[in-house]
Amino acid sequence: MAGKVRANTKEIRLLARLMRAEAEEDGEMGMLMVGNVGVNRVIAECLDFEDIRTIKEMIFQSPGGFEAVQQPYFYQRARDREIRLARRAVRGERHDPASYALWFYRPPAECPPQWFNQRLSGRYKSHCFYVPRPQECPAVY
Repeated sequence: MAGKVRANTKEIRLLARLMRAEAEEDGEMGMLMVGNVGVNRVIAECLDFEDIRTIKEMIFQSPGGFEAVQQPYFYQRARDREIRLARRAVRGERHDPASYALWFYRPPAECPPQWFNQRLSGRYKSHCFYVPRPQECPAVY
C-alpha cells in the first residue's frame, strides 16, 4: 500500500491538529482526506513538494503550506479522535477523492475542473481535491 510515512508521536499530533483545523466540519472522513493530502505531500518528491520529507516540514511549508497554521484553532491540543485518524492516514489508509491528491480547497460554489493547473479528482462535502498527473508525481501513485 502506497502512502506510508514514518512519524513520531509529536508528528502524529501535529497532523491530527492540521486535520481537525482544516476539515473538522466535514467529519471523520473529511479529516482523513486532509490527512491523505498531507501524507501524499510527504511522499510526493515532485512539484512544490520536492524538498518535503517530514510531516512537520509539510505542515509548515512556506510558501505553499496550509492556512490553518495561521489560525489559533490549529494550536489547540490534539484530541484522541483526531490522533487516531492521523495514525490511520500515516499508515497509508486512503480515501477517494483524496487518495492521490496533493491539494484541496474550499470553493465558494462548485469545484472548478482545474485549480492551479491540477485536475479535479472530486469533492467531499466542503472541499475539492486536486491530483497531479501520474507522470509528474509517480511516488504518489
